[in-house]
Amino acid sequence: MKQIKTLVAAATALLSVTGSSLAADTIKIGEINHYKRLAAFAEPYKKGIELAVEEINSDGGVLGKPLEFIFRDDNGKPGEAIKIAEELMTRDGAVMLTGTILSNIGLAISSMAAEKGYIYLAAEPLADALVWQSGNPYTFRLRTSTYVQAAMLAEEAAKTDAIRYATIAPNYAYGTAAVEAFKTNLKKLKPEVEFVAEQWPALFKIDAGAEVQALEAAKPDAIYNVTFGTDLQKLVRDGTTRGLFEGRKVYGLLTGEPEYLDPLADEAPEGWFVTGYPWYGFESGPEKEFVDAYMAAFPDETPKIGSLVGYMTAKSIAALITKAGSTETDALLEAFKGLKVDTPMGEISYRELDHQSTMGAYVGTTAVKDGKGVMVDWEYKAPGDYMPSEEEIKAMRPAE
Repeated sequence: MKQIKTLVAAATALLSVTGSSLAADTIKIGEINHYKRLAAFAEPYKKGIELAVEEINSDGGVLGKPLEFIFRDDNGKPGEAIKIAEELMTRDGAVMLTGTILSNIGLAISSMAAEKGYIYLAAEPLADALVWQSGNPYTFRLRTSTYVQAAMLAEEAAKTDAIRYATIAPNYAYGTAAVEAFKTNLKKLKPEVEFVAEQWPALFKIDAGAEVQALEAAKPDAIYNVTFGTDLQKLVRDGTTRGLFEGRKVYGLLTGEPEYLDPLADEAPEGWFVTGYPWYGFESGPEKEFVDAYMAAFPDETPKIGSLVGYMTAKSIAALITKAGSTETDALLEAFKGLKVDTPMGEISYRELDHQSTMGAYVGTTAVKDGKGVMVDWEYKAPGDYMPSEEEIKAMRPAE
């Protein structure tokens, strides 16, 4: 990680990294995302990439060439994402693919990558199937494992007297996996717990009143929440109004991430144990250096978890190509084995076992300060102690 003055200088000189902004002789990376449908999440991610690319290119690029990301919008449609991915590789000269937020689109690109022999770094999709049940030799994943984050919350939940749990999660691959991971880990730690209600609202179509009523009717001791975005906002507001959270422990996967906490402002829940990104609490080291550089580059906004993931995505790809000494697929696949990357979270690596990165997670408790939702009493946890065993992972992954 470079010193803060280097990062800030690079940030101040930040330029757009579109296809027309760099020389023709560049190393091109195909980046696919939901820029219109999920702009609030995709734009900070894109800015994180831009910051890293400016820094990389100001230091001479990769293998003596500028690194260039070609950003394409899939409109949140798997079919369109696959079409774009093929165009990026065959028409635009991309050497590999990255991106996507929604897990269903990440899984679709992963399947296509395996069929075509394209390398795909799934930057943000959260479904663990990408590297486990649907894993393949060409797909790698950066974001912290959903299983790991759920296990961190389960560890905290097991310390309480709560026995009866209710869950609420969006009804798609990520939500179902997140609930199963929490249940599995909590049952291991505290076998006597029981799950008395499971609510599955459609993604971004939650009927908060009905969901809150159903959760309250189950009379749980504690609630595990996986909703995010506008669904989370509606759940928090309706649940607070109806007293759903009073006297109950609540565990929120992703709830502490600024993308989801910031829009709630002074309505943010207090006392929830969550995973998130407390950028405002960093006082020194690479974490603070990244925050300062990002805010220097984009003074009208604060960093989000997407900003960090975008930055780490570009850094991972630069480290990969440098290690490979080539942009050929076979060389890149070999270089991905145990690849180490210097990031704002410290050094991470990509596990040869399942192609999952060792990016960890911040956990802490929600509070409201100065009219804003924040995480307090937070800490960073590495994923090692929370992963399934090597034998369990091998059993999940298809034979290669």
